Amino acid sequence: MPDLRDLIEARAYRPEAVAEAAARRTRRPLLGQNGRLFVIAADHPARGALGVGDRALAMANRFDLLERICIALSRPGVDGVLGTADLIEDLLLLGVLDGKVVIGSMNRGGLAGAAFELDDRFTAYDARTLHAMGFDGGKMLLRIDPADPGSLATLEACAHAVSELAAHRLMAMVEPFMSYRAKDGRVRNDLSPQAMMRAIAIASGLGNTSAYTWLKVPVVADMERVMESSTLPALLLGGDLGRDPDVIFSRWRKALQLPTVRGLVAGRALLYPPDDDVAAAVDTAVSLL
Repeated sequence: MPDLRDLIEARAYRPEAVAEAAARRTRRPLLGQNGRLFVIAADHPARGALGVGDRALAMANRFDLLERICIALSRPGVDGVLGTADLIEDLLLLGVLDGKVVIGSMNRGGLAGAAFELDDRFTAYDARTLHAMGFDGGKMLLRIDPADPGSLATLEACAHAVSELAAHRLMAMVEPFMSYRAKDGRVRNDLSPQAMMRAIAIASGLGNTSAYTWLKVPVVADMERVMESSTLPALLLGGDLGRDPDVIFSRWRKALQLPTVRGLVAGRALLYPPDDDVAAAVDTAVSLL
């Protein structure tokens, strides 16, 4: 368990320590020598999504979550982390982000289960702050439901964010889905190959340039044809490992061979594996790369 006493004291007495830690942080190129990128995602809590599998509040304990992330970041082959400001700043104060890629999560306003979920406002990082903090990019979730007007606001906001990140020469990581509201009122993503190809085509055209745009995509059926929808570099979305992690790892391994796929962004799947062995789950993912 990382010693959180200094972090807690700094939060209370020295808020300027966050900016100081960011200024001291050593940076690295986005892609390493092997041309791969492996990022640990931990931006779920800011959207109110705290559950993992049958553990409804797994990510609610920030102390436990930080311990798991620190374990993951300590493993060879892990390149960086994706999160909102509160979590990234905790990690900065713990001193575990030197030489790591840092991606800030930008739109977290589409709270899980809310009536306004698809009107996903940008309530976290903006491009100017990511640049000022010396981070490496910004991530946005783009869920498009043709029947929900809130999707239009999200689409427009994502387009502006892509342009603003590019102006600072920062990666814009776009996670696109075609979505719909099911009969139970919950938002579902259409993971058919046809829907993913449409979502990728829309996401690829956002903003006044695509030069710095990367895609974050789930592993779905007919992945070869899906990934031919764009020439943009892509990272695989981890998702939930479920009851049979070997099946998921096998799908990741196959998809990682596709020419535009550059790596993996995984969060709950590796931070909360079925056996709770974070190091082993992360090492297995690294071996796929």
